[in-house]
Amino acid sequence: MADPIEPPECLWQLPDPLGPRLSGDLVAVGADLEPGTLLAAYRTGLFPMHVETDEGRKVGWWSPMERAVIELNALAMSRSLRRSLRRFTWTIDEAFDSVVAQCARTHEDPQWIDDDIKQAYHRLHQLGWAHSIEVWQGGQLVGGLYGVSIGAMFNGESMFHLVPDASKVALVRLIEVMNRQPHPDALLDVQWRTEHLGRMGATEISCQDYVGRVRRAIAAPSIRWEREIAD
Repeated sequence: MADPIEPPECLWQLPDPLGPRLSGDLVAVGADLEPGTLLAAYRTGLFPMHVETDEGRKVGWWSPMERAVIELNALAMSRSLRRSLRRFTWTIDEAFDSVVAQCARTHEDPQWIDDDIKQAYHRLHQLGWAHSIEVWQGGQLVGGLYGVSIGAMFNGESMFHLVPDASKVALVRLIEVMNRQPHPDALLDVQWRTEHLGRMGATEISCQDYVGRVRRAIAAPSIRWEREIAD
């Protein structure tokens, strides 16, 4: 695949992910979702999620005090999940917009992935920065995930499943992709630890440790995102 296209630079001065906080893990509100802004945020250690303010719905910039990551050599796979891997086929970047749409439909908060978010990540995908893993069964899209890839870092944004284990299979396949050319500074960020991600091996590191790992990961050789279908 061709190298991703660098968009116009961010026009905003983004906050320090280690700096003062507005509330909990929220460090700032405002700016936009232009490709350059999003990439600058991820390269800093931030990610966007809308918040409701007195002036309406705005972009919030988040930096969890305890950041959830999955170490590529520490993925927890049950015996049943290993069997499930044989029940599905999977692809890379074959149905990016469909994956985002399904993540929006199945998320607990249907407004979390709104039209602005969909359009923003569609633009990043067109530029070669956002990617998806699709999981198929009988020709139907039944699971998947999407996120942003910079250097050897993948920032997971959301995942979904319509049948048991489909999102877990997507995560397993993502880690396989990241391990195609393993690098000691590779980083798989999943934002916050949930019970589901915890069962898959997600652990928490401090915000300070995370920011240091981001700097090393984005300087490492890029993940290879060839389009392919695999059994």
